[in-house]
Amino acid sequence: QLKVVESGGGLVQPGGSLRLSCLVSGFTLDWYAIGWFRQAPGKEREEISCSSSSADSINIADSVKGRFTMSRDNANNSVYLQMNSLKPEDTAVYYCAARFNYCSNWPADFGSWGQGTQVTVSS
Repeated sequence: QLKVVESGGGLVQPGGSLRLSCLVSGFTLDWYAIGWFRQAPGKEREEISCSSSSADSINIADSVKGRFTMSRDNANNSVYLQMNSLKPEDTAVYYCAARFNYCSNWPADFGSWGQGTQVTVSS
């Protein structure tokens, strides 16, 4: 059974940092693209970063470029999202999701989702 679990969210002041983790089980991470998404209240879910299975392609949204970095550790079945210089508008529930091989911009293309982790940026 494919399972994806996020962790690492919390409350942070503007300008602060957080590192989110995504632990996968039930499948070989080497074969799967992993996307990080977020959804703020009243807004649609948006993809902020995605790594293809080979990790030779890592997409990052313009809204977080230069501040967020995605990485993956296939040996430990883990994917990470390092978030620096956080802003109040980064407040959202953050999700990771898996799909076979290639990235997609569309959340509906991802079949395995975690429960999400809340990130709140506030002073």
